[in-house]
Amino acid sequence: VQLVESGGGLVQAGGSLRLSCAASGASVTSNAMAWYRQAPGKEREEVSCISSSDGVTNYADSVKDRFIIYRDNAKNILYLQMNDLKFEDTGVYYCAGDRVEGSTCPTAGMNYWGKGTLVTVSP
Repeated sequence: VQLVESGGGLVQAGGSLRLSCAASGASVTSNAMAWYRQAPGKEREEVSCISSSDGVTNYADSVKDRFIIYRDNAKNILYLQMNDLKFEDTGVYYCAGDRVEGSTCPTAGMNYWGKGTLVTVSP
């Protein structure tokens, strides 16, 4: 299984970015998928998760109403639309997947990880 993130970059506060996670060897529809982030000096945290079958989504309180997780089933790509970005959203964003088919959020733990994409928000 390979997860490859893209779409990170430098953006001013208030701006938007869309992250993509191209999956191979696993389905973004059949498995629960999530975005995590790690800010400098902090532990990695879950930003958002999407369940496999029903597509129910979860969000961290800090990103609710600003971020949207969704997937393109045909392309097998997971996305994270990030709006109204804040300085504290800065960090490396990782795509992750659960190896259990039919898994739902919250999961028991993610098994597959991408290498991450850096998002930098300037104040």
